[in-house]
Order: sequence, then structure tokens, then C-alpha cells
Amino acid sequence: MKNKITIIGCGNIGNAIAQGLVKSKKYAAKNIILTRRNAKRLHDFQEQEFTVSTNNCTAVSRSEIVILAITPSQIINVLKEINSSLSNKQLLISVVSGVSISEMNQHLNSEMGIVRAMPNTAATLCESITCLATENGNDSKLLEAEKLFSHIGQTLKIDESQMASATALGACGIAFFLRAIRAASQGGIEIGFHSDEAFIIAAQTARGAATLLLDHDSHPEAEIDKVTTPQGATIAGLNEMEHQGFSSAMIKGITTSTGKIDRLFKKTK
Repeated sequence: MKNKITIIGCGNIGNAIAQGLVKSKKYAAKNIILTRRNAKRLHDFQEQEFTVSTNNCTAVSRSEIVILAITPSQIINVLKEINSSLSNKQLLISVVSGVSISEMNQHLNSEMGIVRAMPNTAATLCESITCLATENGNDSKLLEAEKLFSHIGQTLKIDESQMASATALGACGIAFFLRAIRAASQGGIEIGFHSDEAFIIAAQTARGAATLLLDHDSHPEAEIDKVTTPQGATIAGLNEMEHQGFSSAMIKGITTSTGKIDRLFKKTK
């Protein structure tokens, strides 16, 4: 069973975690078990040498680490299904939005010391940010989860009460920044570039901006100041974006998503 990982619910985020772990070269595909109700959707993973299964209980019993990558509406049934196959020696990680550890423990025979994790789909490229939390500060399991997710990007330990916020900013945030890149590329088309040219310029510029901040441990405004000159084009464009509500729209989108996440599981009860 050494180094075996089961990912229950191999949708987009489960797939991203699996692909990232293999890309990191810390895990072999054959040691990662992927489960899904529809066996046909596991065919491509089989060809990549992942172990696949439609039997959650069997997969869980063969693993040291179990990652729940399912929807809030599925969580209760899955926990009840795998309950008898779990042991306290295993690391149980939930990437399910909006479901607290105490709510999950209600459907297990014993408290597992569950770790909640929220990565994003950039895990595929080992470029995720994964926020991690436990209910009672179970340091050994939190450290184990931190080690696992550090292979697919950066990690940050937070209070469980912040998980909805972490989901909105870090997981939903991928879509928000992608939409910003899309908007920039559309602007590029309007000023004369072909769509493929505009996309490359916009995407690489976004990558460069993020790298400046992370590699220099810099603040966005400090880097902005380096490209704004008196009466220049950059400050004119920034001021127009703010006039049109750019920052407030981003902030409102993040806070709206946070509120929605808090209600996801409650709707399924």
C-alpha cells in the first residue's frame, strides 16, 4: 500500500491533481487510483498508466491517502459508502467546496482528522496554490497534506473558517484571471492584432506580471509605478479601467463567489 493515493471523483480538479503529481515526478501514475462512476470516462487515464476503478471501497482500502474530489451533493453518500473501508492511519483529504470537517465527521464512525484542501486546476502544471486547513490542528496530518500538495505548487495553511474565501480567491480565481487575459486579448484585436497574436501577447504579459511579483516578493503597485510615467499611456489606460469599474468588479466577483460557496452544501441537504 506504500505511496498509494486514491482520488475519488476524477473530474477536472481530481484530474489536475493526478496529472500534477505525476508531472512532479514524485509519484508514478500506477500508484494513483482514480475512481469515477462512469467507467468509460476512465479509459484515457488507463492509457496513461493510472490505476482506475469504479469501486470506491476497494480503492480506499488499497491506499494510504484518500482525496475526495467530488461535488457537495455527492459527499454524504460517498462518505457513507467508504466509511467501513477507512482507518485512522490513512490521510483523508477533502477538496469539496463548502462542506466543513465537522459536517463530514457526522457521516463517519470515527473522527479521521480530515484535512481540507483547495487547489486549483493549475495543479496540472505544478503551479497551483493550495490552501490547507484542519479542524483541531492535527499537525501530523496537516504536514503530510502540505508535503503532498507542495509537489503541485505553493501551499498556505489557513483557518478552516477561511476555506470559502480561499476557494473564491484561489480556485475560482483561475477563471477570473483567465477572463482578464481574454479581455486583454480582445482589446489587442481591436487595436490591430490578429487573435492568435493578441492572445500570446496578453497571456505572456500576465505570466510576466505574476512572475515579477512572486520572484521579487514585490507589491503590485510598486511594479505598476515602474511602468507609469507622467501624462503617459499606461496611467491613462489604468485610470480609464478604474473609471469603468475594473477593480470593483473583480472584488465584487470574488465576494459573490465566496457567498455562493457558503451556500452550496446547505442547498443539497
